[in-house]
Amino acid sequence: MAEELKEQVEKTQEKTEKKRRPRKDRNEESRAEKVADEFIDRVVHVNRVSKTVKGGKRFAFAALVVVGDQKGRIGFAHAKAKEVPDAIKKATERARRHLIRVPMKEGRTLHHDAYGHFGAGRVTIRTAPAGTGIIAGGPMRAVFEVLGIQDVVAKCTGSSNPHNMVRATFDALTGSDSPRAVAAKRGKKVGDIVGRRDGEAAAKEVAE
Repeated sequence: MAEELKEQVEKTQEKTEKKRRPRKDRNEESRAEKVADEFIDRVVHVNRVSKTVKGGKRFAFAALVVVGDQKGRIGFAHAKAKEVPDAIKKATERARRHLIRVPMKEGRTLHHDAYGHFGAGRVTIRTAPAGTGIIAGGPMRAVFEVLGIQDVVAKCTGSSNPHNMVRATFDALTGSDSPRAVAAKRGKKVGDIVGRRDGEAAAKEVAE
């Protein structure tokens, strides 16, 4: 009975504290909760780092996190803290502040093949028919999962550093365009570009 009463008192205290807060703070908290529910995150890599100071070495943890809504928006960030959960939390918050939008075809794959690089890392991302799945390894798979891509074939060459792979993947995704964007740049209709592409594919099939 005493424990139940204690829990009830604590709940009432929390309610009264929330009511006493300014409406602006309460709205910001509810907005942050909604945004948090919208996105999912994946921890790509956690590393222990050290800083040499006068008294010796100070150890900390560095986390690399990718965040996305599985609908075309994605971001990544890197953060350090003395504890792993704190580092992941900081990286997640930073990633949500730096999101990019990637156009997707039929909500499952990219519109065209893409190539990206960062440092010594090189990545090749190719579109795939329905049912292929995500054929990619390590950090690249985490990026595609939170982005919402269902069918893709990807290959990484050169550096296998998780940071380089994630940045190279983002470089490739940033350079991908939709037919609508290309048509707007060239001053044409979407049907002209897509029809031409389909016509060239059909011509190749007939020639073969």
